[in-house]
Amino acid sequence: MPPRPNLRIGSPGDRYKNMLDFRFPTALQMVLSVAVAEKLGVRSTSAVLAAGLEANPSFIRKLMVPLTKNGIIVSTLGRNGSIHLGRPVEQITLRDIYLSVIDDKRIWAARPEVPARCLVSANACWYFKSVVNEAEEASLEVLARHTVADALAELERGDKRACAEYMARAGQDAETAEK
Repeated sequence: MPPRPNLRIGSPGDRYKNMLDFRFPTALQMVLSVAVAEKLGVRSTSAVLAAGLEANPSFIRKLMVPLTKNGIIVSTLGRNGSIHLGRPVEQITLRDIYLSVIDDKRIWAARPEVPARCLVSANACWYFKSVVNEAEEASLEVLARHTVADALAELERGDKRACAEYMARAGQDAETAEK
Protein backbone atom coordinates (compact mmCIF):
# COMPACT_ATOMS: atom_id res chain seq x y z
CA MET A 1 0.00 0.00 0.00
CA PRO A 2 1.49 3.40 -0.97
CA PRO A 3 2.10 5.89 1.84
CA ARG A 4 -0.63 8.46 2.46
CA PRO A 5 0.22 12.01 1.38
CA ASN A 6 1.12 14.48 4.10
CA LEU A 7 -1.83 16.88 4.23
CA ARG A 8 -0.93 18.88 7.32
CA ILE A 9 -1.59 22.60 7.12
CA GLY A 10 1.28 24.19 5.24
CA SER A 11 2.38 20.97 3.55
CA PRO A 12 2.64 20.81 -0.27
CA GLY A 13 -0.49 18.64 -0.47
CA ASP A 14 -2.43 21.32 1.40
CA ARG A 15 -2.65 23.54 -1.69
CA TYR A 16 -5.56 21.46 -2.99
CA LYS A 17 -7.56 21.92 0.21
CA ASN A 18 -7.23 25.69 -0.21
CA MET A 19 -9.15 25.47 -3.48
CA LEU A 20 -12.40 24.71 -1.65
CA ASP A 21 -14.93 27.52 -1.61
CA PHE A 22 -16.85 27.85 1.65
CA ARG A 23 -18.81 31.00 0.78
CA PHE A 24 -22.12 29.32 -0.01
CA PRO A 25 -22.31 26.92 2.95
CA THR A 26 -21.20 29.69 5.31
CA ALA A 27 -23.69 32.18 3.88
CA LEU A 28 -26.45 29.56 4.12
CA GLN A 29 -25.59 28.95 7.78
CA MET A 30 -25.55 32.70 8.38
CA VAL A 31 -29.02 33.18 6.89
CA LEU A 32 -30.41 30.17 8.74
CA SER A 33 -28.88 31.43 12.00
CA VAL A 34 -30.39 34.89 11.53
CA ALA A 35 -33.78 33.28 10.83
CA VAL A 36 -33.54 31.17 14.00
CA ALA A 37 -32.44 34.19 16.04
CA GLU A 38 -35.41 36.19 14.76
CA LYS A 39 -37.77 33.33 15.57
CA LEU A 40 -36.38 33.17 19.13
CA GLY A 41 -36.28 36.93 19.58
CA VAL A 42 -32.50 36.87 20.02
CA ARG A 43 -30.27 39.66 18.69
CA SER A 44 -28.02 38.61 15.84
CA THR A 45 -24.73 40.37 15.04
CA SER A 46 -21.69 39.54 12.94
CA ALA A 47 -19.85 38.67 16.19
CA VAL A 48 -22.64 36.27 17.20
CA LEU A 49 -22.61 34.67 13.74
CA ALA A 50 -18.82 34.36 13.71
CA ALA A 51 -18.84 32.74 17.16
CA GLY A 52 -21.69 30.39 16.31
CA LEU A 53 -20.18 29.34 12.97
CA GLU A 54 -16.62 29.26 14.31
CA ALA A 55 -15.66 31.50 11.40
CA ASN A 56 -13.42 34.52 11.05
CA PRO A 57 -15.49 37.66 11.79
CA SER A 58 -14.03 39.44 8.76
CA PHE A 59 -15.17 36.55 6.51
CA ILE A 60 -18.68 36.88 7.97
CA ARG A 61 -18.70 40.65 7.36
CA LYS A 62 -17.40 40.10 3.82
CA LEU A 63 -20.29 37.71 3.08
CA MET A 64 -22.76 40.20 4.57
CA VAL A 65 -22.03 42.67 1.76
CA PRO A 66 -23.58 40.71 -1.14
CA LEU A 67 -26.31 39.27 1.10
CA THR A 68 -27.30 42.82 2.04
CA LYS A 69 -26.97 44.11 -1.52
CA ASN A 70 -29.35 41.38 -2.72
CA GLY A 71 -31.91 42.05 0.03
CA ILE A 72 -31.41 38.72 1.78
CA ILE A 73 -30.32 40.32 5.04
CA VAL A 74 -30.57 43.82 6.47
CA SER A 75 -28.13 45.10 9.05
CA THR A 76 -28.27 48.11 11.30
CA LEU A 77 -25.10 49.76 12.48
CA GLY A 78 -24.05 51.00 15.87
CA ARG A 79 -23.69 49.67 19.36
CA ASN A 80 -27.15 48.11 19.31
CA GLY A 81 -26.96 47.12 15.65
CA SER A 82 -28.26 43.79 14.51
CA ILE A 83 -28.84 41.62 11.48
CA HIS A 84 -32.32 40.66 10.25
CA LEU A 85 -33.70 38.89 7.21
CA GLY A 86 -34.52 41.20 4.32
CA ARG A 87 -37.65 39.28 3.37
CA PRO A 88 -39.75 36.39 4.71
CA VAL A 89 -38.11 32.95 4.91
CA GLU A 90 -40.59 31.62 2.35
CA GLN A 91 -39.28 34.14 -0.20
CA ILE A 92 -35.55 33.40 0.13
CA THR A 93 -34.34 30.42 -1.90
CA LEU A 94 -31.04 28.66 -1.53
CA ARG A 95 -30.43 29.71 -5.14
CA ASP A 96 -30.75 33.37 -4.06
CA ILE A 97 -28.13 32.85 -1.37
CA TYR A 98 -25.81 30.91 -3.68
CA LEU A 99 -25.93 33.44 -6.51
CA SER A 100 -25.53 36.30 -4.05
CA VAL A 101 -22.21 35.14 -2.62
CA ILE A 102 -20.72 33.20 -5.54
CA ASP A 103 -21.17 35.89 -8.20
CA ASP A 104 -20.37 34.41 -11.58
CA LYS A 105 -17.81 31.83 -10.45
CA ARG A 106 -18.34 28.54 -12.26
CA ILE A 107 -18.66 25.25 -10.38
CA TRP A 108 -16.06 23.78 -12.70
CA ALA A 109 -13.72 25.75 -14.93
CA ALA A 110 -12.69 24.48 -18.32
CA ARG A 111 -9.02 24.17 -19.08
CA PRO A 112 -7.64 26.85 -21.35
CA GLU A 113 -7.98 25.95 -24.99
CA VAL A 114 -4.96 24.21 -26.42
CA PRO A 115 -3.83 23.95 -30.04
CA ALA A 116 -6.11 21.63 -32.03
CA ARG A 117 -3.79 18.73 -32.69
CA CYS A 118 -6.28 15.88 -32.58
CA LEU A 119 -9.93 15.03 -32.04
CA VAL A 120 -9.66 15.51 -28.28
CA SER A 121 -7.63 18.73 -28.14
CA ALA A 122 -9.80 20.31 -30.85
CA ASN A 123 -13.10 19.59 -29.12
CA ALA A 124 -12.63 18.91 -25.39
CA CYS A 125 -13.10 22.53 -24.31
CA TRP A 126 -16.48 23.18 -25.95
CA TYR A 127 -17.72 19.72 -24.94
CA PHE A 128 -16.70 20.21 -21.31
CA LYS A 129 -18.34 23.65 -21.22
CA SER A 130 -21.63 22.27 -22.58
CA VAL A 131 -21.73 19.47 -19.98
CA VAL A 132 -20.79 21.87 -17.16
CA ASN A 133 -23.48 24.36 -18.24
CA GLU A 134 -26.07 21.60 -18.07
CA ALA A 135 -24.84 20.47 -14.62
CA GLU A 136 -24.82 24.01 -13.27
CA GLU A 137 -28.34 24.70 -14.50
CA ALA A 138 -29.53 21.48 -12.86
CA SER A 139 -27.84 22.48 -9.59
CA LEU A 140 -29.43 25.94 -9.67
CA GLU A 141 -32.85 24.39 -10.33
CA VAL A 142 -32.47 22.21 -7.23
CA LEU A 143 -31.40 25.19 -5.09
CA ALA A 144 -34.35 27.22 -6.42
CA ARG A 145 -36.79 24.56 -5.17
CA HIS A 146 -35.61 24.97 -1.56
CA THR A 147 -36.42 28.00 0.58
CA VAL A 148 -35.01 29.06 3.92
CA ALA A 149 -38.39 28.06 5.40
CA ASP A 150 -37.97 24.56 3.93
CA ALA A 151 -34.42 24.32 5.29
CA LEU A 152 -35.49 25.40 8.78
CA ALA A 153 -38.35 22.88 8.80
CA GLU A 154 -35.96 20.13 7.72
CA LEU A 155 -33.41 21.11 10.38
CA GLU A 156 -36.10 21.14 13.06
CA ARG A 157 -37.29 17.66 12.02
CA GLY A 158 -33.74 16.32 12.26
CA ASP A 159 -32.60 18.39 15.27
CA LYS A 160 -30.06 16.51 17.35
CA ARG A 161 -29.48 19.12 20.07
CA ALA A 162 -31.02 22.11 21.78
CA CYS A 163 -30.35 24.89 19.27
CA ALA A 164 -32.21 27.52 21.28
CA GLU A 165 -29.86 27.05 24.23
CA TYR A 166 -26.84 27.16 21.93
CA MET A 167 -27.97 30.35 20.18
CA ALA A 168 -28.64 32.05 23.50
CA ARG A 169 -25.17 31.09 24.78
CA ALA A 170 -23.51 32.23 21.54
CA GLY A 171 -25.32 35.58 21.80
CA GLN A 172 -24.21 36.04 25.39
CA ASP A 173 -20.61 35.06 24.55
CA ALA A 174 -20.48 37.49 21.62
CA GLU A 175 -21.97 40.35 23.65
CA THR A 176 -19.41 39.71 26.40
CA ALA A 177 -16.61 39.72 23.78
CA GLU A 178 -17.86 43.06 22.35
CA LYS A 179 -17.61 44.79 25.75
